Amino acid sequence: MRILALGDVFGEAAVGYLETALPRLLSFLRPELVIANAENASGSSGVEPLQAQRLFEAGCDVLTGGNHTFGRKAFSDYLEAHENALRPANYPAGTPGGGYTVCRAANGARVLVVSLRGNLGFPAPLACPFETLERILAREAGHYDYSAVDFHAEYTSEKVAMGRAFDGRVSVLFGTHTHVPTADETVLPGGTGYITDLGMTGPVDGVLGVRSEIVVSAMKTKLPAHFETAKGEIRANGALFTLSEEGRCLAAERISF
Repeated sequence: MRILALGDVFGEAAVGYLETALPRLLSFLRPELVIANAENASGSSGVEPLQAQRLFEAGCDVLTGGNHTFGRKAFSDYLEAHENALRPANYPAGTPGGGYTVCRAANGARVLVVSLRGNLGFPAPLACPFETLERILAREAGHYDYSAVDFHAEYTSEKVAMGRAFDGRVSVLFGTHTHVPTADETVLPGGTGYITDLGMTGPVDGVLGVRSEIVVSAMKTKLPAHFETAKGEIRANGALFTLSEEGRCLAAERISF
């Protein structure tokens, strides 16, 4: 069983890139499930329903979210209608959409996919991600064969802590949000596949996907700025996790294409 996880899809050009490049990669790697964080598919904030649909058609099975999930108003209705399009599960009750899904992989296995947002470094804290994941695992016990968690968080310490807290209890736990891939892909002692951040699927020639000159100016002048997606070469980053029949991770490998 293999799960391919792709880092934050940033901008319209990145969506178009995956439409072309992802099917070729899938024909080579042949993962049974593909998860992509899509909260920035429209650029600096949010994702439009059509972009989400294009990502599904390109080969993604589940789209996870983060702090920008609700950046585009139309996406709220899309979340309500599509169970494999997720927002963080630790948003308050009544928030549009769902925070996790149990889907069927290509080999028929049941996979619990959870989207969570961290609290450290964000201005508006959500429910405790640790407690939220505990409740989901208890509620869905016996209803899935494998589990994968996208922990969308700012601080590396919070991501590492989440990995350690649930080592041996989930098959895969990966971080998103900071757009820079980390070099710590590993199988934790309890058998959980882990990486602190998958990185970004987006333009290489920018600052985390945004035009460099805009970000540099904002940092130097301290004045508000309107972020625009950078142009040029697109690169996709993520990780491939190979799992045993028992749900333990056997190998974690960074992927860049």
